[in-house]
Amino acid sequence: MDGNGRWAKSRGLPKIAGHRAGVDSAREAVKSAGELGIKIITLYTFSTENWKRPKSEVTALFGLLEAYIDSESDKLAKERIRFMVTGDIDGIPEPLRSKLKKTVIDTAKNGSLTVNLALNYGSRAEITRAVRLIASDVKAAKLKIDKIDEDVFSRYLYTKNLPDPDLIIRTSGEHRVSNFMLWQISYAEIYITDTMWPDFRKKDLSDAIAWFGNRQRRFGG
Repeated sequence: MDGNGRWAKSRGLPKIAGHRAGVDSAREAVKSAGELGIKIITLYTFSTENWKRPKSEVTALFGLLEAYIDSESDKLAKERIRFMVTGDIDGIPEPLRSKLKKTVIDTAKNGSLTVNLALNYGSRAEITRAVRLIASDVKAAKLKIDKIDEDVFSRYLYTKNLPDPDLIIRTSGEHRVSNFMLWQISYAEIYITDTMWPDFRKKDLSDAIAWFGNRQRRFGG
């Protein structure tokens, strides 16, 4: 969800104003996804690299996320939306961590739409973690080396309960993958829009889906 800082700067506002506007876009994206029949939407909320940002900005981001959970948790339950978190949630400070875990548990049986937050997430860290877990299971004789294949490896990732993404949307004209689901996006279509995240609305999502619908997905065949 790129462009918050540039959006704020272009308006002579502090960076946090862009992040606040970005929260509104997240709400709109979730609402629009439900209306458009999307079953799963992942929002790349905070990466492992984002810890390099100024401490005041990181604190503010977590504060905004906590406020979002406080305001949306009842709505998620009411609208039968399942909430998930992908990433090292144990690295998230309290009380946000407890609220995230509670919301995940409270909505686990919902199924109209799955909203997944990639939070404290980095794909290289995820893959490294998977290798350590596999090595541990092999050492403990819980897994045989000759049984390790792509399906087995996938079960050790944070996303083991999610299908691979079909469509990646990059806002604000960004062209890089940014350490996002490197294993999972092998055949995802990548849609790039110059729209900054705070301005992203239902029409932008509809345009991305329309573009996706015209793609020929041959998966190497």
